[in-house]
Amino acid sequence: MKMSNFILAGCFVFGKAPPYLIAQDSPDQRPQSAATIVSPNPSRLILPQTSSSSSSPADSSSADSSRANDRYAGARQRLVDYRIRTAGVVNERVLAAIRDTPRHEFVPRAVRDKAYYDMALPIGSAQTISSPFIVASMTETLDPQPSDRVLEIGTGSGYQAAVLSPLVDEVYSIEIVESLGVTARGVLDRLGYDNVFTKIGDGFLGWPAEAPFDKIIVTCSPESVPVPLVEQLREGGSMIIPVGERYQQTLYRMTKRDGKLVREPLRPTLFVPMTGTAEASRQQLPDPANPQLANGDFETSGPGNQSDADKPGVGDNPSDADTSGGVGDPSRSAEVGDEIEQYGQEFISGWYYGRQVKRLVEAGNAMARFENETPGLGSHLLQGIAIDGREVFSIRLSARVRTDNVEKGPDADAWPMLAISYYDEQRRDLGMFSLGPYRGTRDWRTDSRLLRVPPNAREAIIRIGLFGATGRIDFDDIRLEKVGR
Repeated sequence: MKMSNFILAGCFVFGKAPPYLIAQDSPDQRPQSAATIVSPNPSRLILPQTSSSSSSPADSSSADSSRANDRYAGARQRLVDYRIRTAGVVNERVLAAIRDTPRHEFVPRAVRDKAYYDMALPIGSAQTISSPFIVASMTETLDPQPSDRVLEIGTGSGYQAAVLSPLVDEVYSIEIVESLGVTARGVLDRLGYDNVFTKIGDGFLGWPAEAPFDKIIVTCSPESVPVPLVEQLREGGSMIIPVGERYQQTLYRMTKRDGKLVREPLRPTLFVPMTGTAEASRQQLPDPANPQLANGDFETSGPGNQSDADKPGVGDNPSDADTSGGVGDPSRSAEVGDEIEQYGQEFISGWYYGRQVKRLVEAGNAMARFENETPGLGSHLLQGIAIDGREVFSIRLSARVRTDNVEKGPDADAWPMLAISYYDEQRRDLGMFSLGPYRGTRDWRTDSRLLRVPPNAREAIIRIGLFGATGRIDFDDIRLEKVGR
């Protein structure tokens, strides 16, 4: 069964979109690299705009015309109507920004045909462009206002900054990978995003010369909250940031009150790590030679993916955290104040990006239940793991499964399954292997399969669900066991 259109998220990981969301390819338009101002300090390598508020009316009209007449407008509208709005994003300004932002301009030509799938896509340098849903969801949660000055950590392709551009006054965006930052600057300039300012640098350190910021949005995950970002957030301002272990993170909204952050956990999530200072100081590292699934029996309840020791800012000595506005040691993590303990909705601990799924306890036994009545509508749950194909020759993947009136969805691969997708160190897709498909009505049974691990695999995504099929399916006791080496 071929179902390879899953990519490890630079943010979210989502399944393949239905064919009606596929955008047609267009001639390659390679952006010219922006000039750079180089200084000895890499955190001050500024990427000047080649277009600005002083650009000629003809240049501005050309950018507006290009966006207005592009052939992907219908695909963007369908993406908004069938994937983003139905998943819970309701802010009309945000939906309009997603509808009007040409995502295909921000992805490499090799993956442009997937630009309007609701999925993350590789953009090079082991980085990804986030899925449209997570961009929309994070933008809505940020609550952008027309007067806001926003700091973005992790420019990547430039797409998130482009979505924010019409919603706020100014966007300041930092990218640690120079090649990505230069390319993004070129695309932003060509499309006329004149209120987006970019530089190459370590996002952990922020952009102190332009502080304070009304909002901060972080599109990569540190283990704990960087002190400089707290210092550069204005009092009363908010930060959206994924924090936690490499494959067990929580997306937080943090509000600065009296110099400290009040955190509100939003959802379990999976982002690429924040590199540079943040990654160098990471304390808890995964063991890719011994891959482990979290909460495969679904017995762990509660909203969080993290223990108290893993929560942002906790686990470091609070007395070492300076949130009073001084410079201090930039490698330290911030002190965090009170926490609003509950997510706004139910999530399954250890797993993320759930659609139409709930944790159910039946006769004292917990399970994950997926139900879908609309053919083609997403219903799934995902979890990322570290796995090194040089150390792990093969694995045994198994689960207990129960089905009730399951019927195939509209696509060839729209069947319930338990699957694993492998990725190399650049997060390129190495293929997917699955158990299933499952159909009809059948009581509990155990399914198991011995699977080879590609030698160049460095991480993987486990996914379960209906994947566009209709009916009901229950999963329990999902296990991944190392075999060999």
